[in-house]
Amino acid sequence: MSILLMYGLLLVGMYFLLFAPQRKRQKELEKLQSSLAVGDQVIAAGGIYAKVVSLKDDRITLEIDSGRMTVHKSAVMGKAEDAAKAVQS
Repeated sequence: MSILLMYGLLLVGMYFLLFAPQRKRQKELEKLQSSLAVGDQVIAAGGIYAKVVSLKDDRITLEIDSGRMTVHKSAVMGKAEDAAKAVQS
């Protein structure tokens, strides 16, 4: 019986150490992606810095130095201002 209790405590501990922080980060990222607006400076997947030009449903058109590209909202990893603050810290 005590072994089952130990396994239960281990699973609960793993949940709070591994899964809960990941869910929190995912919710924050989804909130960021849903709050994007035209003119925002963002960082797309792969480290591409760009400016949001237009938003249509789940597609975002980004302007980069060499032109424009259309990506899915999930490709946006953060805002450029947030990344600059993190580097300075």
